[in-house]
Amino acid sequence: MTWSTREIAELAGTTVNTVRHYHQIGLLEQPDRMSNGYKQYRVRHLVRLLKIRRLRDLGVPLDQIDDVSFDGDSSAQALKAIDADLAMSIERLQRARAEIQAILQGSSVTGVPAGFEDVAPRLSEPDQSLMLIYSQLYDDGAMQDLRTMIRQDPESPSKEFDELAPDADEPARAELAERYAPTIADAIRDYPWLTEPGKHLSKSLEVTRTTVTESLTALYNPAQLDVLARASVIAGELLKKEQGTGDDHTP
Repeated sequence: MTWSTREIAELAGTTVNTVRHYHQIGLLEQPDRMSNGYKQYRVRHLVRLLKIRRLRDLGVPLDQIDDVSFDGDSSAQALKAIDADLAMSIERLQRARAEIQAILQGSSVTGVPAGFEDVAPRLSEPDQSLMLIYSQLYDDGAMQDLRTMIRQDPESPSKEFDELAPDADEPARAELAERYAPTIADAIRDYPWLTEPGKHLSKSLEVTRTTVTESLTALYNPAQLDVLARASVIAGELLKKEQGTGDDHTP
């Protein structure tokens, strides 16, 4: 008894294209052909297809099918590795479901990275977007520090910064920069990695710098960018003055 490609695919509960793909990647041997060129699939092909489908249903990737198709230690090790991957996937999906439930119940938001829900009300929409971008550039430790900084950030200058108009005049920018600078200085003092982030980067330094620059330019208006630049310079001067006087601000 032999079967055509369509017939073997139907018997195995798969598709003709899938059978052809298995041939292409070497998972399924090519059958003999009749004189007219039609393939003749036999029982061994059907069994092989059913085994492949069984392993695929268990979540085994195609490139690992052969590793778990044989008995012995190598097969057991491959299955253990796949099981570990599945466990991680399940954990990720469970976290996602918990987050979705929190969003549906109104206790979470989607505009900030996971873990930033409690500080989201303190962030403007551009700030929230920036945190999402930062989550792709910095490691978990850095993101935890950023969350702490947000929680401790004085509300007055932050609110004025968020509301600063694009055409704010010179005195308004200068005054806000002066008041915002100590906050930046405190952050750099408490978290030195802000000026030397190398150990906390998940991307290259060049990619990080380019992405941060582009993001700041796109998310904040010219007056806000000017205030940030001025405040950063003033903060640097404050820190240099502290170092010159030996003031480390320790309790």
